[in-house]
Amino acid sequence: MKIVSRIPATGKQRHEELTGDGWVALKEPQRLMTAVAVSIQLMVLNVLLTVGIFSLFRPVSPSDFGFGQDGFSRTVSLEAVVGLSLLLIVHEMLHLVMIPGFASSDRTCAGITYAGGFVYTEEEIPKARYLLVTALPFVIISVLLPLVLGNAGLLTAGSMALILFNSMASSVDVLSMFLILTQASAGSRLTGNGTRTYWKQM
Repeated sequence: MKIVSRIPATGKQRHEELTGDGWVALKEPQRLMTAVAVSIQLMVLNVLLTVGIFSLFRPVSPSDFGFGQDGFSRTVSLEAVVGLSLLLIVHEMLHLVMIPGFASSDRTCAGITYAGGFVYTEEEIPKARYLLVTALPFVIISVLLPLVLGNAGLLTAGSMALILFNSMASSVDVLSMFLILTQASAGSRLTGNGTRTYWKQM
């Protein structure tokens, strides 16, 4: 595994090699901002699901997240910065650890850009495992974690804000899952080439 400063560029030669070998490129957004815009509705659904879990354990109001009669206001503390940084690391680590052989793979990398963290791999991964790689941060942090904290009586406004941020940030992951589920056939494998994803029936 390598640490890099940006997502590898989509290689034209690799694209030709993959498509020539029967790999099919997913129809997906090629720019991050386009993917975010397309996934807005999924972001709303993620937030509603997570807030619904919060409400099982305590009343939830806009003021918990800094919204009041005078608009949005939230103090940026060292604790909040550390919490957000740890959230970013844990989110990407959950993606990473599900990639088979990630530690010894020379085709897998991770890094941080202005838009946040990322994990990238050109390993060929079975569809079911690829879906797990994509979904795990949302499931663990935004679904299971609030259930655990809620049952333990530890669901604070601060923890809810971080969990909700993860739900919003996971909307692109959920979009990727939807595209894979609707385009890649059962029993296929997937691989990456820069911002493009390819599948092939194996």
